[in-house]
Amino acid sequence: MSETESENLATSHRHAPDWIILLIACVAQFMVVLDVSIVNVALPSMQRSLHFSLSNAQWVVNAYILTFGGFLLLGGRAADIFGRRRVYVTGLTIFTLASIGAGFASSGTQMIAIRALQGVGGAILSPATLTIIVTTFQGPRLPKAIGAWSAVAGAGGAVGGLLGGILTGYASWRWVFFINVPFGIIATVLARTFLREMRNRDAAVKLDITGAVLVTGSLASLIYGVVNTTIHGWGSSSTLTWFFLGAVLMIGFLFWELKIASHPLVPFRIFRSRTLSTANIVMFLIGGAFFAMWYFLTFYFQNILGYDPVRTGFAFLPMALAIIAGAQLSSRILTKTGVKPLLLVGSSLATLGFLWISLIKTNSTYWGDLFLPSVVCAFAIGLLFAPLATAATADVDRSESGLASGVLNAARTVGGAIALAVLATAATSRSATFLHPTSPIALVDGYQRAFQISALITFVGLIVSFALPPLTGRQQQLKPEIPASESAI
Repeated sequence: MSETESENLATSHRHAPDWIILLIACVAQFMVVLDVSIVNVALPSMQRSLHFSLSNAQWVVNAYILTFGGFLLLGGRAADIFGRRRVYVTGLTIFTLASIGAGFASSGTQMIAIRALQGVGGAILSPATLTIIVTTFQGPRLPKAIGAWSAVAGAGGAVGGLLGGILTGYASWRWVFFINVPFGIIATVLARTFLREMRNRDAAVKLDITGAVLVTGSLASLIYGVVNTTIHGWGSSSTLTWFFLGAVLMIGFLFWELKIASHPLVPFRIFRSRTLSTANIVMFLIGGAFFAMWYFLTFYFQNILGYDPVRTGFAFLPMALAIIAGAQLSSRILTKTGVKPLLLVGSSLATLGFLWISLIKTNSTYWGDLFLPSVVCAFAIGLLFAPLATAATADVDRSESGLASGVLNAARTVGGAIALAVLATAATSRSATFLHPTSPIALVDGYQRAFQISALITFVGLIVSFALPPLTGRQQQLKPEIPASESAI
């Protein structure tokens, strides 16, 4: 028996109840996803307090997304090499300390720098959460655990708007960061107390730093260029320069990984799995569309419907509940239906939902025109995330589950950043065709265009989903079932 097998066997007889292990994974994932959206509602107050210019205010969000998306692959690999508990606690510590720093920031420059550091902590932490689930739960318990994790991850985007509005309206924008601190402390104590270490001892204890820098630089350059198209335009020398730099760094990354690196950051053999590759493409598309949905709905609620931050936050509550409902349903029927049918149904509902939302007008109302289509879209998110996470990890060796988790999270995050930039540019360009680009009619026309493109993106995700092979019952075949007496998820 190899050393890796011995350690895996030892960790299979853990003393902590399943619900505590699941709680450890879900709390941290909720924090990471929440922090992408919670600042949206607080941005106007933050901008006034820290004297941001309008162009710089967006980087409170983008600085986090850039480092989060760029370092996810390194974070996923670290979980495999150094151990899921060690990496989990390290990422959680960085994330929590950065949250404290962001809450006390006194200038825009400080805020952007700390948000970038917070993104690094999230990138280390997030892959470890899915690694904990994949290496802990087996048999029919695995889809249910992934369903709970997916519900938390999906609801984080909607709950972020709710909490951001409440905290900004009744306390201060600084509490959108301070709220992470008690959760971070509790999760750290739980992890150190109950979570047993598990890592691939056969793997060389070496991280591919060069590969991480190259791929991070490439993604950062690409996303930076896309985001700045809202200011400089697609054909400007600034945008083209960033795109060119991103392409050069990506070519360098591929050459390094395939020809030079002795321990590559991304063993490209994992992409031979059609299930993993297809799942990541669909996640890139679906994640991008839904990330942008929160952004544009936030502005519609405040700019058109005249909602204050608190009311805007509560407007997202039905969506959060719909995500949880969808995720729970998909996790319960996943082993019966398989992954592919859920992807087809979820992508179809998402496409219909976005087309429905694109019918909004300046005189639309929340309950009469937005409630049902937004709930349909949110329910579709819940249906999709669990089967996508299952497909992305089903054919991957457990020793590389952290890597697969990092790739999947990177696909969602990078897709979200690129989609947001593209859709924001499309919306701004559409509004600019009006005589008064900031009038309600012009703004709504821009929002309509963004939602129409989102429907197209999710439709492409639907088409790609057909390439996924059936996976009914595959999880039970890949992972031995633990007796029901040991756990009852």
